[in-house]
Amino acid sequence: MLMQGSGKAARIHYLPGTFRLLSDGDHVVCAVTGARIPLHELKYWSVERQEPYVDAEASLKAEQQQDRPAK
Repeated sequence: MLMQGSGKAARIHYLPGTFRLLSDGDHVVCAVTGARIPLHELKYWSVERQEPYVDAEASLKAEQQQDRPAK
């Protein structure tokens, strides 16, 4: 069950096509933009990086940043 209205960020383990709630909360924070994402709206994440994204654009940006060589 997803917690509704707690105002607290959830801890999540991201899996292919689904996720598992590790600690109660009603949202996560986008790894790229810092935007709050209500759990019922969470659609984009990286299993490899264990990061949530607010939208496809943020997901693509994270992927592109990952592909850049380190300076």
